[in-house]
Amino acid sequence: MTCREFVEFLWRYIDNTLSPTERTTFDDHLSKCPHCVKYMQQYQETTHIGKAAVAASDDPVPTDVPEDLIQAILKSRINAGS
Repeated sequence: MTCREFVEFLWRYIDNTLSPTERTTFDDHLSKCPHCVKYMQQYQETTHIGKAAVAASDDPVPTDVPEDLIQAILKSRINAGS
């Protein structure tokens, strides 16, 4: 497996949808390539941060946020759900 192939299989690895043969090949490459280890760590950290950024929060909206911005965000959430 090349590093390019590794990147192409990464989302399936994280999603746990690789076949047993693909998984073995992937793990073998990962055990030998520190660059891909670093890439995977950064990918996982980025997705974790992204999910945290869009997670629902019970924190109050700061008072200095313009009302039209709040309404635009709420409207986009409603539209995204449909």
